[in-house]
Amino acid sequence: MENNIKENLDVLFTKLEKFLRTETVVGEPIKVGETTLIPIISVMFGCGTGSGTGDNKGIKGEGGGLGAGARVTPNAILVIKNDEVTMLPVKNRGNLDKLLEMVPEIVSKVKCDKDKKEKTEEKDKEESKEEE
Repeated sequence: MENNIKENLDVLFTKLEKFLRTETVVGEPIKVGETTLIPIISVMFGCGTGSGTGDNKGIKGEGGGLGAGARVTPNAILVIKNDEVTMLPVKNRGNLDKLLEMVPEIVSKVKCDKDKKEKTEEKDKEESKEEE
């Protein structure tokens, strides 16, 4: 039993080590035209473990337990454009509007990508109909 808890904790902390690295808190830069967006993220984590053993009135006892919880929340976005750096907290709706004003290419890029995807899906459907 004791070995099993140790193995579970080892696995848990190995996975956490892979997850909680610099790129988790400071996200991968996103390049849109001449603008670079870098997400700033907070990571919260908590864990607990329990154990038990004993002999109560001739009944052998045993126990165990392990629990964990995590939360990843975006806090801000660093916007780098024309050698100017701006930090926009994402909790404020007005800052998301500012971000869209600063990076109009995002809107057109998202629309363009969406249109391309729709055209590709239509083409795939037509080709599959022709094959039947």
